[in-house]
Amino acid sequence: MDKNIIKGQAIPINQSNVDTDAIIPKQYLKSIRKTGFGPFLFDSLRYLEPGNLESTGNRPLNKKFILNQEPYSAGNIIIANDNFGCGSSREHAVWALKDYGIKVIISTSFADIFYRNSFKNSLLLIRVSKKELDSLFSGIEAHKKYELTIDVLNQTITAPDSLVINFSIDKVDKERIISGYDDIALTLKNKTKISEYEKKMIKKKPWLFKNEKN
Repeated sequence: MDKNIIKGQAIPINQSNVDTDAIIPKQYLKSIRKTGFGPFLFDSLRYLEPGNLESTGNRPLNKKFILNQEPYSAGNIIIANDNFGCGSSREHAVWALKDYGIKVIISTSFADIFYRNSFKNSLLLIRVSKKELDSLFSGIEAHKKYELTIDVLNQTITAPDSLVINFSIDKVDKERIISGYDDIALTLKNKTKISEYEKKMIKKKPWLFKNEKN
């Protein structure tokens, strides 16, 4: 599979200021594992009864919520209104989205901390203009089954109605998405350069390393 290309059904969440508490409620923050949060994504909206980390999949569903409707329940690309991911800085919100299967979120704007947490976990966030976002919402409303193709390398979004949107992305963030690297993996790519720098510094300022063991 080409890691540069992401395809999937679009999920319309036409609401501004979707906060991290709505994405993953506070009762699920007790766990620090990155997996297992998918069933609790948008928990208070997806289910008619509150849950906890021990909850099973037997809770009654809120049929009015978009993720409980076809074809959106199998979608992996969220189209959301402005300021998505606001609220607390909980990284669990990104873990829940990833664990559910969300690969891309498209909006006009994102909360800063959520934005950085997403790319650190290889979740692609794309900023578009209000006009472009409205076009995507209109396309979904008209077709419902609305599969988008995201070309990360060439930075384009292609819709089934021939709509093409170009987007910008930081070079390092693009590498994170294509490679799946986290901060540690990106650092280790420069392991040789780091080692060479350390050797130079040992010669230049040996007193800085006198307490280090070989």
